[in-house]
Amino acid sequence: MEHIVIIGNGISGVTAARHIRKLSDKKITMISAETDYFFSRTALMYIYMGHMKYEHTKPYEDWFWSKNRIDLKKGYVHRVHTKTKEVELTGGDRITFDKLIIAVGSKSNKFGWPGQDLDGVQGLYSFQDLEALEENAPNNKSCKRAVIVGGGLIGIELAEMLSTRKIPVTFLAREESFWNNVLPKGESEMLNRHIKSHHIDLRLGVNLGEILANENGKARAVTIKETGEQIACDLVGLTAGVSPNVDFLKESEIEIDKGVKVNRFLETNVKDIYAIGDCAQQENPNPNRRPVEAVWYTGRMMGEVVAQTICGNRREYNPGHWFNSAKFFDIEYQTYGWVFPDKKDYESHFHWKHDDDTKCITIAYHKETGAFLGINTFGIRLKHEVMDRWLTEKKKIDYVIENLKQANFDPEFYRTFEKEILLAYNQQHITA
Repeated sequence: MEHIVIIGNGISGVTAARHIRKLSDKKITMISAETDYFFSRTALMYIYMGHMKYEHTKPYEDWFWSKNRIDLKKGYVHRVHTKTKEVELTGGDRITFDKLIIAVGSKSNKFGWPGQDLDGVQGLYSFQDLEALEENAPNNKSCKRAVIVGGGLIGIELAEMLSTRKIPVTFLAREESFWNNVLPKGESEMLNRHIKSHHIDLRLGVNLGEILANENGKARAVTIKETGEQIACDLVGLTAGVSPNVDFLKESEIEIDKGVKVNRFLETNVKDIYAIGDCAQQENPNPNRRPVEAVWYTGRMMGEVVAQTICGNRREYNPGHWFNSAKFFDIEYQTYGWVFPDKKDYESHFHWKHDDDTKCITIAYHKETGAFLGINTFGIRLKHEVMDRWLTEKKKIDYVIENLKQANFDPEFYRTFEKEILLAYNQQHITA
C-alpha cells in the first residue's frame, strides 16, 4: 500500500490528509512536534483571552483520526533522505515514504537584533508561543509593560490579547502609518486612531535598537534605534512577520530559497515530494501574488489540490482572486481583489468612511474602463461568493456601488449607509 507522509499538522497538511482519505485507501502518516492534534491557529489568541479552551480550538474530535485511518506521530523531523525516501526524527526514528508532503508552516522573523534570544522575548505563531506568553505575561503584576515590535496582523492580535489582561503595551512600527505598506492612506490613518483609542502606545516610524537584559538574562527594556530612548518592559513580542520554517531541509536535495520551491502542481525538484502552505514558494506565481503566501485560505486550497495530484488527478494550483480577512480590535477587515496602497497608473479609488471612524470602504477600479479591481471593507462584512463573481465577471464600478447591498452579510445593517455611500460616490465621480 502506498504510504503518504505529511510533515506538519496545520491547515494545509490536515486538508491534504482528509482529501487523500476521501479519494483513496492510501496509508497516511502525519508528523508534528507542535501538538498531538490539529487545532485552529487563528484561535490561539482567544485561548489567552479566556474566550475558549484549547479543546474548543480542535475542529475534529480526537477519535476522528484513527477512525479515518490517519496515523499521527508526535516528533520533530530534522532531516529528509531523498534517495532512500525516509524522514528522520530527532530521536533517531526513521519513517519510509512513497510520497512526502512538506507542510511545516512558518516561524517568527528575527533580524539579528541584540538580545533577540533573551528570556521574555518571543513571537506569536505556535502553540508553544502561547504557552510562553502565559509564562511571560500572566497578568499585569508580573508583566508591567510589553513592547511589540512589528506593525502587522500578528502584532495587532498580540496587542489585543495583552490588553484583555490590562497589560500596558507599547507598539513599535517602522511604517509612518500603521500597515500603510498594505492599506491606502485613509484606511491606515483610521487604524492609527482606532489602535490609540484602545490605550495602546503606538509609536510609528521607529525601529527596535536592542533588547536589554537584567542580571538573570531576562528582557528588561528595549531601545529605540533612532533616538536611543529606553522603554522598560517585561515582555518583547517579535511580530515583524514570519518566514517559511525550512532550515531542516538545507542539507537535503530539495531546492529551497525563502521557502520550498514548487511548480504550479506544488511539486518540488525531487520526484514524489511536494510542499504546501506557508512553507511553499511558488516559482511562477500568478500576477500580483507573492511567491510565499502565509494565509489560512491559500493553505487549505493547496491541501485540496495536492491531494488530487497524489491520488492520480494531477491538478495545477490556481488560487483565484486574492482574498483575506483580519480583525483590528473591534474592526473587522476584508479584502477581495487588489486595492494597492498607492494607486497604479491605470486605476482610481473610491473611498468612503463613516462618521464614527470605525467603518470604511475603498474600491479600486480601472479609470478608463470602470472595471472593478478590488475592495477593502472595514466594519462591513461582504459575501465571498458575490465578490468573487463580480471580480470574475469584471463588473463595472457603477454596478458594484449600486448593488453592494446584495453582497452584504447583513442588508438591514447596510441599509443605514446605502444612501450615504451612493451620494459620496456620485460626488467623487462628478469631481474626479
